[in-house]
Amino acid sequence: MAGLVAVIYGIVAYASALVALLYLIGFVGNLVVPKSIDSGTAGPLLQSVIINMALIGLFSLQHSVMARAGFKRWWTGFVPSSVERSTYLLFTSLALLILYWQWQPIPALVWAVHDPIAAAVLDGIFWLGWVVLVASTFMLDHFEMFGLSQVFARMFGKQPPEAKFRTPLLYRRVRHPIYLGVFLAVWATPVMTVGHLLLAAVITGYILIGIQLEERDLIRQFGDQYRRYRERAAMLFPIPGRKFAGKDAE
Repeated sequence: MAGLVAVIYGIVAYASALVALLYLIGFVGNLVVPKSIDSGTAGPLLQSVIINMALIGLFSLQHSVMARAGFKRWWTGFVPSSVERSTYLLFTSLALLILYWQWQPIPALVWAVHDPIAAAVLDGIFWLGWVVLVASTFMLDHFEMFGLSQVFARMFGKQPPEAKFRTPLLYRRVRHPIYLGVFLAVWATPVMTVGHLLLAAVITGYILIGIQLEERDLIRQFGDQYRRYRERAAMLFPIPGRKFAGKDAE
């Protein structure tokens, strides 16, 4: 029964993460969703900046702290390890929901691209970013990353596989393709407002800090294997002509 409850919990968490991700696409792209990054009534500039910074900070803090190995060791003293990832996703979805709900639009224009070809290119890069993000999760293990493998393993009495360092496909060239996808998606827009720029700039800062924290954990986990990988693969953007990670990193 406990295994079945864990599976139901994991499926709910997975669904919440998918909904949050789909809403994020609409939110950043001003597409379909009822509340987007530039919709709504603008308030006082300073107040809007403070609120938005706090919202991004809340998400960044939750997303980063709960992903750290030290926090996981402490957290699994209260939460079964099989649902640790699912719980992380639920908190991430909640943090994003709060951000969508309370985001304050700052509609002042930073740039607007009127040339239809240039605008189409930027829109294409926007969608490419989301494709890269989602595809990168499948290049490793999408269902483990989203907590489903762990809860099904518990239900069937199996032990989760031991962590193994792999660099499939795009990971051979770029160490953090998921972050690359986010970067492309938040910056590529034909119409950049101050509110959108604030989100893009702060998220970029979070990405750069998050990479340092994540790689520190990966070095502790995989040691010299990850250090060699860092020498061969670019952090975010593929570098033409650079020797990429080979078989010793698979």
